[in-house]
Amino acid sequence: MTSQLFAICFNATRPRDLALFWSGVLGWELTHGPDGDVAVLPPDAAGFRIRFLPGQEPKTGRNRAHFDLTSASPEDQRRTVTRALELGAKHIDVGQLPEDEHVVLADPDGNEFCVIESGNEFLADTGLIGALACDGTEEVGHFWSEALRWPLVWDQDQETAIQSPDGGTKITWGGPPVAPKTGTNRLHFELALPADAGWEAEADRLVSLGAKRTGVSGGDSGREPMLDPDGNEFFVRGPR
Repeated sequence: MTSQLFAICFNATRPRDLALFWSGVLGWELTHGPDGDVAVLPPDAAGFRIRFLPGQEPKTGRNRAHFDLTSASPEDQRRTVTRALELGAKHIDVGQLPEDEHVVLADPDGNEFCVIESGNEFLADTGLIGALACDGTEEVGHFWSEALRWPLVWDQDQETAIQSPDGGTKITWGGPPVAPKTGTNRLHFELALPADAGWEAEADRLVSLGAKRTGVSGGDSGREPMLDPDGNEFFVRGPR
């Protein structure tokens, strides 16, 4: 059995405050997890939870991944932007052009995200989080397609995207040039093993696809760290 995408995790300087922000922006339920973490829960089974874990790593440059939020209309886009600003977001400049219709913001912990204009066909029918947009190679997009057994829904000009067979948020990789990795990523994937799967067998499968073991134990957390082909940290946790 294949690991499932359990959560997108943020390392946050103030986990609860950041969870409250994203709960307010998305309208998702906030909950406290079994590991002392804080999470917001998706409204349906097709989504993934977002976990907020303590982390004091300084932010150096742009994150390698960010959320693209969708809009049903221009008015809906303005409402989302206004709500985010009221909750503590701010406008930022990442090189967008004046004619660009999407709005680029940073959450209260400095993590970038975009509010996409209405009418974006690629993000149609994905939900409020239309995409987790990642800086990464074609190789890593193919790796995650195989690792999660999610089909490739885009594979062109070294850009890739995958989506769960159940629909929902797409995960995309923009292809070259990929900025060098500096330090630990603030955002990472957390996979969960099915009840009938063993850690060693699944780790071997992921390694055969291109992952690397870190040689570091997950300790009592039950989360074993690994690296994907682009060197991004991810974790595999035992059955819940």
